[in-house]
Amino acid sequence: MAKKIASARISEQSSVLLQELNNSLPFDKVLYSEDIEGSRAHAYMLKEQGIISAEDYEKIDSGLTEILADIESGALRLDGDDEDIHMAIEGELTRRIGDAGKRLHTARSRNDQVALDFRLYVLKSNKKIARLLRENIQTFINVAQKHADVLLPGMTHLQHAQPINFGYHMMAYASMFKRDYERFMSSYARNNLSPIGCA
Repeated sequence: MAKKIASARISEQSSVLLQELNNSLPFDKVLYSEDIEGSRAHAYMLKEQGIISAEDYEKIDSGLTEILADIESGALRLDGDDEDIHMAIEGELTRRIGDAGKRLHTARSRNDQVALDFRLYVLKSNKKIARLLRENIQTFINVAQKHADVLLPGMTHLQHAQPINFGYHMMAYASMFKRDYERFMSSYARNNLSPIGCA
């Protein structure tokens, strides 16, 4: 495992076991796209505020874009010794573009990155699940319309009961999934806020 950064107050390196326990890369590498998206926006802010040069910004933005493409094509694997996704991306960026990559971390903490990455991931997941729910709801509606006149025996306590309309039965499921869809859209609205950008 790679040598980890030690605190100024602690002279000894932590044990390998502790480093392995603290390593979140196997779990948070799914956030690579969100981490790169947030880093590109952060680099743009640094340039606009005059904190980094336009030249450094171009290097950072191009480097991050290339890293994203390499991850998605399989040319770059995120299974090294880095502690987390943020260190993995920043380390790879610095290897590719040099010192400009180190300037990306200016004016933000890894906690900022975690908050942003996770929120972006939740938003993306909400949209994906909501889209699938809409498709599911539409399928139930289509089946209900096709079988609007079909009767089937209802069940109660594992016994046959009065006849029910199959189309209505399908619409009941459409209605249930519609409530789930509304919950995901509500979650999207509540989470569609930036957790960073102010002091």
